[in-house]
Amino acid sequence: MKKEIPVQQGRTYEIAVKTLGTSGEGVGRVAEFTVFVPGALPKERVLVAVDEVKKTYARGRIVKILEESPERVAPLCPIYDSCGGCQLQHLSYEEQLRLKRQQVVDAVERIGGLSGIQVLPVLGAKEPWFYRNKMQFPVGRKQGKIVIGCFAKGSHDIIDTRDCRIQKEGNNTIVNVMREIVVRLHIPVYDEDRHTGILRHVVGRIGENGEAMVVLVTATKDLPKAKEITRLLKERVPNLKSVQQNIQTYRNNVILGRETKLLWGRPTIPDGIGRLRFSISARSFFQVNTEQAAVLYEKALEYAGLNGTETVIDAYCGTGTITLFLAQKARRVYGIEVVKPAIEDAKQNARDNCIKNAAFLVGDAAKLMPRLYREEILPDVIVVDPPRAGCAESVLKTFAAMQPSRIVYVSCNPATLARDMAVLETLGYTAKEIQPVDMFPQTAHVECVVLMSREQK
Repeated sequence: MKKEIPVQQGRTYEIAVKTLGTSGEGVGRVAEFTVFVPGALPKERVLVAVDEVKKTYARGRIVKILEESPERVAPLCPIYDSCGGCQLQHLSYEEQLRLKRQQVVDAVERIGGLSGIQVLPVLGAKEPWFYRNKMQFPVGRKQGKIVIGCFAKGSHDIIDTRDCRIQKEGNNTIVNVMREIVVRLHIPVYDEDRHTGILRHVVGRIGENGEAMVVLVTATKDLPKAKEITRLLKERVPNLKSVQQNIQTYRNNVILGRETKLLWGRPTIPDGIGRLRFSISARSFFQVNTEQAAVLYEKALEYAGLNGTETVIDAYCGTGTITLFLAQKARRVYGIEVVKPAIEDAKQNARDNCIKNAAFLVGDAAKLMPRLYREEILPDVIVVDPPRAGCAESVLKTFAAMQPSRIVYVSCNPATLARDMAVLETLGYTAKEIQPVDMFPQTAHVECVVLMSREQK
């Protein structure tokens, strides 16, 4: 017999919020039926208007807070309610950390089906504001005015952003200067629906010592008044070192195209994580929170347990940041990455840091690692930092077949981490502990580092 859904669209219900969802929304129930309520917090009673009803859940909005959580705080950002960049500014930072740990615990137990694994308290940021070194804001027109900023929650409606509280101050300067330049010089802005106009995105990067890079993403190969734009940026953006144009002509949501032109200055700016230095280009992947990235990588290095004699494989190495951290204490490290430009960046980063015991290979880890095994390159430790989708089971089986003593799994998604941990458990690897790290304060995201050791038979 089909079970009747106890809520109806357009009706209001009183709901006790029990937990936070993975996107930072409050989660409560009406007659055991799950309702997601953005903006609601655990320990609150809220009156909710239901806007959407699906087979297994509903979504609603707060009409009134009947009982307020003691951890609710006033958001610092004046556009927080409409902007989609942050999800947790209305929650005290201490409680953000506690609930992020709980998110990891819930994923491991419910998705992974694992119990008894120690999940340590989240390593929080010393500075949970103004931490992002990279900004990539869309440009558009709204009610006749030029707008540059974040997308609204769940849409492509651009919210004009002048003082983002999680961006470094240099990026806020860049976006405000560019808005005035676009108005002053009448630069045609991109229309997503019509695929017309020129300026699509403004990308800002702030490196070491506050050095700034501006990348103007255009829908056309030519950028009108490029020299005048550059002159005004040089006059008004402190410590500006690079102005570039990136060309993205396709009608899609990919921000950066393949071609980049240097308009003025240097092609890269320097930045660092821990003791390592990196040259950051317009298209480089680089952690947006360098301070917390150092915390994350040091923990991965600690879990690797290196003494200088080991061979290590970094299976999703990107531009080599974790690989180079590992190389400081390993005998030999092999970084594997399917994206060729990232490997070129990794090789350059190794040269820049005078690291000679790291080798970088382009290709699929599931195919390259068996080749390494045939060449008798046997890893003592495998480190993996996959995309949000996690690892394919074939990749996990490849890891286990090489029989490293330890697997260090770095994850940006507790759900896929828990799934992959369960697979590795069946392949003979037991999780010893999980260390969550708060890389993105004020948002619902949490990173983790897990130490998994091979069971001795």
